[in-house]
Amino acid sequence: MELNEVLLARRSVRKYTEEIVSDDMIAQLMHAAMSGPSACNIRPWEFHVIKDAEKLTQLRSATRYSNITAPLAIVVVGNITGLPRVLAPYWIQDCSAATENILLKATDLGLGTVWCGVYPQEQEIQNVSTILGLSDKQIPLNIIHVGHPAENPQARDQYDSSKVFIH
Repeated sequence: MELNEVLLARRSVRKYTEEIVSDDMIAQLMHAAMSGPSACNIRPWEFHVIKDAEKLTQLRSATRYSNITAPLAIVVVGNITGLPRVLAPYWIQDCSAATENILLKATDLGLGTVWCGVYPQEQEIQNVSTILGLSDKQIPLNIIHVGHPAENPQARDQYDSSKVFIH
């Protein structure tokens, strides 16, 4: 797909087939994620790729909005271990850019995704951290459910000129 097609076609998908996501596709998603920008190139991201059925079940109840049945989940985590205090807060932007790259690459591959936020909800951070065995320096930003879509929301342009201010 051309970039503009991918941008417009990327939609939240909440229903998936049981078909697994191939290891090759997962690798492509990870390459796309790590191609994103990073403040001072610190790359604080970690990607916890969940295929295990038990962990997927646990993640479904970890947050208010993550009760999605998909064959794969990617938990995007910011690891601030050892980062200078001035740079540590930028993990959010870095991991968000990586997340968007995953969503766009998945669309390009014909996969569906939905981004379910974890951060900044303290209880949800704790729930996901416990499931994955994360330290207090590893902060889960989101859960991305990934799979072959069982629904195909129509591409749409959400441009709204009232949100654009040119100075």
